[in-house]
Amino acid sequence: MAFAMVTTAVRQTPTIDEPVYVGAAAQYVREHRLRHNPEHPPLGKLVIGAGVALADPKAGPDVAGDQGEAGRRLLYESGNDPWRLMLWARLPVIALTLSFGLVVFAFARELAGLAGGSAALALYCFSPDVIAHGSLATLDVPAAGFVLTSAWLLWRARRRPRLYVPLAGVALGAALATKMSALPAVPVLMVLAGVSAWHASAGGRRLPRAVAAAGLVALAAIALVWATYLVVDPRLRWTPEQHVPVVRGLRGLLVGSMPFPEAYRDGMRVQFGLENRPWQGFLFGRRYDGSLWYYLPAALLVKTPLGVLALWAGGVGAVVAVRRLRPAAPYVLAAPLVLLVAAMQAARDLGTRYAVFLPLFLAVAAGCALVVRRRWVSVGVAVLVAFAAVSSVRAYPYYLPYSNEAFGGPGRTREWLHDSNVDWGQDLGRLAERLRDRYPGERVWLVYKGSGVPSFYGIRASDPLRVPAREVRGLLVVSDSAAAKATGRLAGLLRGSRPVDDVGHSITVYRR
Repeated sequence: MAFAMVTTAVRQTPTIDEPVYVGAAAQYVREHRLRHNPEHPPLGKLVIGAGVALADPKAGPDVAGDQGEAGRRLLYESGNDPWRLMLWARLPVIALTLSFGLVVFAFARELAGLAGGSAALALYCFSPDVIAHGSLATLDVPAAGFVLTSAWLLWRARRRPRLYVPLAGVALGAALATKMSALPAVPVLMVLAGVSAWHASAGGRRLPRAVAAAGLVALAAIALVWATYLVVDPRLRWTPEQHVPVVRGLRGLLVGSMPFPEAYRDGMRVQFGLENRPWQGFLFGRRYDGSLWYYLPAALLVKTPLGVLALWAGGVGAVVAVRRLRPAAPYVLAAPLVLLVAAMQAARDLGTRYAVFLPLFLAVAAGCALVVRRRWVSVGVAVLVAFAAVSSVRAYPYYLPYSNEAFGGPGRTREWLHDSNVDWGQDLGRLAERLRDRYPGERVWLVYKGSGVPSFYGIRASDPLRVPAREVRGLLVVSDSAAAKATGRLAGLLRGSRPVDDVGHSITVYRR
């Protein structure tokens, strides 16, 4: 897994979100002040910032601009090597992703023994989504891993609540301090803390200790969130440099009642504002406005190895049906279920990264299938794990556009999905190599969906949407996410072109 993530990180150019996080991380390290990207709390960016600090980038001019422009200036306009800077920014996230594999292993081993732990770890390590997003300087895998760690610690708190309940609260706080999408897990984990304390107590002390444990988890989480903001700026200076919408009604009351710093609450307001924007989605070849409640389950069906899907189903069945595993069922299944339901209600159908917690929790559940002491079960689990491993290895190094064999593999994912499922701007460097090696001297027209700067990589291209269609001759290069949602002029250009090459299964080269 480490090999796959590091070698993938070396070759990929910045994805759409990464310059924002890297730029904010550099500001944290250099200025110790909260400025950009309030919609995500600081902890994940502090992790990224550890790598940024080791890279020691040159600071660019401090001029006005939004958070995306600040990141692009740091990468491309300040005398830094974006390849080197991005690798250093990604390495701490890779290390954190690997450490969560140990949590998966430990959790499953406690429930199902060494064989179950090993099976769970194998599913985690070969998960295309975890490899893809765990090798980027983004926040999805860190937030998911911290939620899993909190659930595991609460399971251990059934035996030693005084030690593990506070630690679980710290882990929950780390999730909340990384992404606000972890908030729906708070009441679930508070209840689980109470259940663990109840189980560990006796007599009339059960109820008070259960209530105290739930409160302690919440207090520890709140304290950790405050601590991360204080690490960035002990004076908690906060002047938003982007528009913060006014949130009214129940949402406004919720935001106002949150016991978090003002920057966190403003970040929640920005998130609610994003939810109110008009978004477009793309699923199974159909472009649509708004969101579909079944988008994430459908996308997971495409982007999860077939062997893993079978083991997830078997593992969930075992956790629910086997008597000795039933006490663990809420710890393994409740948090991911609530998070999935919350994510399904969101307005942005942009990728399975919003449900990347499922490969973590359900790997633990899948390992529990080996509790069923039947030879055919052991053989079946081994075969399915091997099938998943082969499917994952075959996709190397194109994990971001992965889809399973039933949907044609990574080369056909663009027919079913878009955005971070397929094309997140990660293959600009590969495109530069392809144009240089196969199409030297040809006229190039480019529609690129991403945060990279094509000219930095030696791509000399024009915008085909700024000239009459009859002038667009030669190579038309289009990001697959842009092609999936093409309308108007771009759709007409694509109809009059023929595909001749594929770059990383995320960019298509056409000839006109």
